Amino acid sequence: MEVFETLNILSEQMDLEPAEDMSCPRLSTGLPKPASSQVAGVIFQPAVPKGPQISLLKSLLTSACERNCYYCPFRSGRDFRRATLKPDDMAQAFMAYQKSGIAEGLFLSSGVAGGGMATQDKLIATAELLRNKHDFKGYLHLKIMPGAELAQVERAMQLADRVSINLEAPNSHRLQALAPRKEFIDELLQPLKWAEEIRQSQPGINGWHGRWPSTATQFVVGAAGESDTELLKLTEYLHNKLRLKRVYFSAFRPIQGTPLENQPAESPLRQLRLYQAAFLIRDYGYQLNDLPMDSSGSLPINVDPKLAWANLHLRESPLEINRADFRELIRIPGIGPVTARAIVKMRRTDLFLQVEDLRKAGVNPDRASPFILVNGKNPAVQLSFW
Repeated sequence: MEVFETLNILSEQMDLEPAEDMSCPRLSTGLPKPASSQVAGVIFQPAVPKGPQISLLKSLLTSACERNCYYCPFRSGRDFRRATLKPDDMAQAFMAYQKSGIAEGLFLSSGVAGGGMATQDKLIATAELLRNKHDFKGYLHLKIMPGAELAQVERAMQLADRVSINLEAPNSHRLQALAPRKEFIDELLQPLKWAEEIRQSQPGINGWHGRWPSTATQFVVGAAGESDTELLKLTEYLHNKLRLKRVYFSAFRPIQGTPLENQPAESPLRQLRLYQAAFLIRDYGYQLNDLPMDSSGSLPINVDPKLAWANLHLRESPLEINRADFRELIRIPGIGPVTARAIVKMRRTDLFLQVEDLRKAGVNPDRASPFILVNGKNPAVQLSFW
């Protein structure tokens, strides 16, 4: 089989792997779509961490897998066409794409074949070929395999711009309903702990481009009966303690030929609310207890969590826009970290006298006005003379 035909097979289901720093996915589109179907392999165009949008090839090294994860299209025992590329073939195929301008970066994962350590060795070998033999200096995201060792995690971090391992579930109990042959703490969570320990104990100069890579993970949402509280409790720990750059949420979609093929798909709207809540934890200083949950541990579906919080706390006690500090400002709907900094800077020379003045700071006043006072007045109830 030709290498590029094999690559096409290996990347067929890679839309199931959200990758890189796409913004909160829009409800109408969900995950990012391939940019081109005219070449072998699936090319996506996400934005890389702290960088521009690039063309990213997303592929497996092998679709053979010895694990039997109930939701996964690559699970052992499922009847479909498998494919494998050797590290040298994968490196050469990607470099052909890179030199032709088709793909600028690579997201490389794999099915587990021959054990997690042996599979991780092949992923690392591919990365070493790209960096050392082909002199590839572009963006590389390497997956960490379940069962990888500390030294392998460290080596992957020396070669990649991002490393990740999919936790899939928020705890051991839920993981058993998804992937009964995986160990939540020892196989999945431990590599993320190791990555943070490496960052803390060794200088960043040991990493690629003189800095350690970012880390990320992914949850399968809605297949194991987990609550939003369970998912976001772990998300808070991952962001605050292990300094993960991104936590991805993938709404469950049933796949034919798997044990969960008859289970209903999860609502994309739930996925969206989880993303919004995770961003509030990561970027806005919210804690799990701040998030508006119902008695079953679910976020409100019909309103985004920031607006839900503001309706509970700011409707009756609006914030004075000329006195609120940065942490208070970013809790106002319509105001984020960038616009909050702009407000603080502008107040050093001039006070805001009317709600429309907020447009100068990049704020949509229609969203913010129900929750603020401007120069002591509530713009939501002021009457116009015209």
